[in-house]
Amino acid sequence: MTGISGLSAKERAYRDTKARILDGSLPGGDLITEGQVADTLAMSRTPVREAFLRLEAEGLLRLFPKRGALVVAVSPSEVEAVLEARELVEGHALTKLCAAPEADRAVVAGALHAVLDIQRAALAAGDEQAFAEADRRFHITLVESVHNPILLELYASLRDRQLRMNLGSLEKGPTRPQAILAQHEAIVDALGIGDAEQARARLRVHLDATRVSVVGR
Repeated sequence: MTGISGLSAKERAYRDTKARILDGSLPGGDLITEGQVADTLAMSRTPVREAFLRLEAEGLLRLFPKRGALVVAVSPSEVEAVLEARELVEGHALTKLCAAPEADRAVVAGALHAVLDIQRAALAAGDEQAFAEADRRFHITLVESVHNPILLELYASLRDRQLRMNLGSLEKGPTRPQAILAQHEAIVDALGIGDAEQARARLRVHLDATRVSVVGR
């Protein structure tokens, strides 16, 4: 069955539930049922059951027969794995960008400053979702700028995990967003002068702060 939007019921159930998990509306540790989701979306339980199976395969839900589905919390080991992958990819990108001509670096720095302007506006508006998405855009801009499609595909595969981690990080105190902005600015400053070692060091400080914010020391 296809709705007015053109999406099948199971696709709508999948997208809606996944979006709510990623934006924190359904936090890790919550137990949800097929009936709850079906009632919210005005559909039968069958497409919801199929959506739950798909989300379980992605590691976002753990199903318990006759009880419902547990929203899987972001684990410390997952955080470590994601941040390790990010440091490898983004550190490589910074190394290549710092070796580029000054004019090319200035173009990338300008794009990053534009993202920082969006983050500042989101912070002023108290929009955590927009701030987290701009945070992701800042880092993906770094990776996009080296024009390596394989690295970009690898980085894009981390998107869902990064969104959940970013939101979890923002919940750790009112000064965390300001710290993120300052760390981003420090990375751009190092990139602007072509100092690869300093840029990677500042990236590492930023990712370490994310690790502490999400899982503690």
